[in-house]
Amino acid sequence: MNRITTILLLTLVASLSAANAQTWSPPSEAERCPSKWGAGDERGSANHMGPESVLRATRVIRQGQVVELGHVLHAGMPLGPRHFDLYVKPTFMNPGDNHRGSNEELVVTELGQVGTQFDGFAHQTIGNTLYNCIQVDESLTRTGFNRLGVEKVGMLMTRAVLLDIAKLKGVEILADDYEITTDDLQQALARANLTLEPGDAVIINTGWGRLWTRDVQRFLGNAPGIGVAAAQWLVTQDPMIVGSDNQPVEIQPNPDPAISLPIHQIMLAINGIHLLERMNLEELAAREVYEFALVLQPLKIQGATGSTVAPTAIY
Repeated sequence: MNRITTILLLTLVASLSAANAQTWSPPSEAERCPSKWGAGDERGSANHMGPESVLRATRVIRQGQVVELGHVLHAGMPLGPRHFDLYVKPTFMNPGDNHRGSNEELVVTELGQVGTQFDGFAHQTIGNTLYNCIQVDESLTRTGFNRLGVEKVGMLMTRAVLLDIAKLKGVEILADDYEITTDDLQQALARANLTLEPGDAVIINTGWGRLWTRDVQRFLGNAPGIGVAAAQWLVTQDPMIVGSDNQPVEIQPNPDPAISLPIHQIMLAINGIHLLERMNLEELAAREVYEFALVLQPLKIQGATGSTVAPTAIY
């Protein structure tokens, strides 16, 4: 009887755990389209960019200090299945008595998805649909997407808030299975004595960026990040950008083994909010700068799914 009782109790606990486990499924097209920015819109959260966004950003610049938030691009950075190869073209001497030599390079890479990287809306789908229910098979061509290409984004400048979750938890690096919660985000905001405003960039420090070239394999593996509930709360704050120092911004893999990187769909495909991945936040976090102006511009790669970027914090 004791053995049967134990089995029944374990089954009950497992059933309760499964019932309480985080799960998520995409809303229907009727629920998510058209976008709040209007049917046919291709800019999503970049619609926040304008004179007021720029002026609001300038109001948080008090010292004129600049911190670069992009990693250096090179073949040894975390790439996974992607590539970055640079070949220097041989020097040659131009005609003339001044002996002017020239050097160039050939870079072979997936330029939209390497290094510190900005996700455009063509990057992620829900089945055959992209942001605003634009159909993949109607927009994808051999030479790029004819809609939602990253060249539509342009220069972005806005107020940004750093939420240092690693510091909140008293560690340099969050555990690789740590799911950042809504409560974590709200506590970090309260500790910084800040609130979020529509059109902000919300930047999350997990400490994972410290591994960038120190432990490439670990950086590319399981990683802490925001979960579904935290992402859905962030959506209600109406940000321009959500960024982090880890590989995918969200927890990887998701605690629910049945779903794959759902925050990418929540942000990009459903709500049209850009993601900024693999940021270099070490210096900014060490300086304890929690409010700053963020300036970045994706490369104007026509029809591309994203762009390597070199974002800058000014405070």
